[in-house]
Amino acid sequence: MPPEAKDISLPISALQHWLYCPRQCALIHVERLWAENQLTAEGRVLHARADGGTSDKHKGIRSLRAVALGSERLGLHGVADVVELHKGRVYPVEYKRGRPKAHRADEVQLCAQALCLEDMTGQTIPEGALFYGETRRRVVISFDQDLRSLTSSIANEARSALAAGRLPPAHYAAGRCKACSLLSLCRPQVLESPPSVRGWMARALASDAIPDGPE
Repeated sequence: MPPEAKDISLPISALQHWLYCPRQCALIHVERLWAENQLTAEGRVLHARADGGTSDKHKGIRSLRAVALGSERLGLHGVADVVELHKGRVYPVEYKRGRPKAHRADEVQLCAQALCLEDMTGQTIPEGALFYGETRRRVVISFDQDLRSLTSSIANEARSALAAGRLPPAHYAAGRCKACSLLSLCRPQVLESPPSVRGWMARALASDAIPDGPE
């Protein structure tokens, strides 16, 4: 890890972005670019509903909303959508607009929240939940050693890359890229296979060629 990376407090959301697509992460957190599409708008509305309002208590469970998180040890900061207190036991809940995914980006984001909460409270947090708006169901996530190690590894990897300030190369993947709101800014199809400069020059020179006149 570059020495300067140690002083960076990384947004927890950057871990989710990095695991989903390193180039997307750098566009957002290095280039400071953002664009919205239907998916991000729906997600923003869902988060606003989850984060809005004050804390409440239902069936003995107290729900704290939009909880600020931070860990100097981990170099992470962010906001948890909801932190539930189950008889004093801390239980983070992250809201997502879609459905459970094949990759582990959402799990890493939730685990990072739990690791921050552990440092803030001194408690060990064994599990939390991801609530998906499309299925209207919670998925319980166990913070086992494998997920904790993956989260720590992704945090270090993303922090080093962002500290270097470099934009990773474009790699087009139809399912991932078409869902990304930054598609038009990233242009992965063009940049992954850029047109040949030599071919372009040859065509340009040929178009400007002057035919020989009569002798």
